[in-house]
Amino acid sequence: MPEFSSGDWGTTRVWASPSVADRVRVYARGWTFGAVGEPLACDTLVAVGGGTLIDEAKVACRAGMPIRLVAIASLWGSGAESSKVVVLSRDGKKDIRVDPLWLPDVIVTWPELGATVDAERARRACGDVWSHALEGLLSPLATPTLRREIGTIVTRLLEMPLAYDPEWFDLSARACAAQAQASVGLVHGIAHTLEGVPGAPPAGHAALCATFLAPVLEWNRRGAAWRDRLAECDLSEEPILAVSARLHEPRLYAAFLPLLEREWRAVLRDPSTRTNGTLVRPEALSHFLGFKLPHPVA
Repeated sequence: MPEFSSGDWGTTRVWASPSVADRVRVYARGWTFGAVGEPLACDTLVAVGGGTLIDEAKVACRAGMPIRLVAIASLWGSGAESSKVVVLSRDGKKDIRVDPLWLPDVIVTWPELGATVDAERARRACGDVWSHALEGLLSPLATPTLRREIGTIVTRLLEMPLAYDPEWFDLSARACAAQAQASVGLVHGIAHTLEGVPGAPPAGHAALCATFLAPVLEWNRRGAAWRDRLAECDLSEEPILAVSARLHEPRLYAAFLPLLEREWRAVLRDPSTRTNGTLVRPEALSHFLGFKLPHPVA
């Protein structure tokens, strides 16, 4: 960050999440801070935050006169800083756009920002990375070359703690970039549908991805793609299922089940659901309503 901030970026505006704004100000000499969504009149926008903030910055910088976008992720998980995908919340629905246009002009790595993230939020962010990697691996749109690349990512994920580690930022970016080439699946179909529905408990995208990963993987085990993809990448299912069990939050899952039942048809229509590794039909809802972890987690 010190090396980046000493460069000449012209007139510079900063959008920063409140949790990291004070740390950014230490280096932001001559930069002005603004609010997400404001009209921009600058040469460079520095966006420091999570996926939602960075995605809004992508759209803002490409809306009129081109503005250089510098993306700095304050938390791993979404991988928005390296993705050609934009996910926007509009009128309670997710507006998903895919175009190389959305890639930031400059990506700055500042992994120390994640060191103060609390344990629960960190674990959920790890679940977001895991869902990107596994759903990209299982996607019918993934090429053999891409599947092998994702397989190496999953192998490294199995060695990582479900807690802060500076390497999570790189793995998050790699998993998201790979997923953007392949699409995701039912975990994201559920998360995108339930995030903003009326009456939803206060839980974000990463929490939903982490919690629904285990039941979706149990569903995917019914299809041949699950076995074939793991064998192709020399991966065993037991350690992967064990991680998904550690990410699962039974109370959060139970709180969202009534909403999942109510919104199930919307989940089935979501583009992510349609690229799930194992076909999802209306009757699959019964699997989720009756799901319990096969083995208790210590």
